[in-house]
Amino acid sequence: MKVNPVVWFEIYVNDLQRAQKFYETVFKTQLNEQPTPEEAGPIQMVSFPMEMDGEGAAGALVKMEGIKAGGGNTLVYFGSSDCADEESRIEKAGGTIHQSKQSIGEYGFMVLASDTEGNMFGVHSLQ
Repeated sequence: MKVNPVVWFEIYVNDLQRAQKFYETVFKTQLNEQPTPEEAGPIQMVSFPMEMDGEGAAGALVKMEGIKAGGGNTLVYFGSSDCADEESRIEKAGGTIHQSKQSIGEYGFMVLASDTEGNMFGVHSLQ
């Protein structure tokens, strides 16, 4: 198994445009519409910036018939140089802070929040 085995993640959403605006605001990035094969059925996806041969996991926001947001079963952590930066934008973008920046010892710092769709996510940094 690879040291960092996660290569893809999907965050399920109910309102794709609202969720896209939230993540673009919090992380100051641009998400891109992803084409989906017809056999996949009615599905819409916008992906986070990625390089197919880069390190770390790539992923997307997904709106899919029959799958609701906010399940609370998986927690994705986004990397940051200082998670306090993203924390300062979460509530302004419509999200909720569950745990402000806190130390996790030698592993750095983390913030826990929920997006506009009720999905909890984390932000991790070493400072």
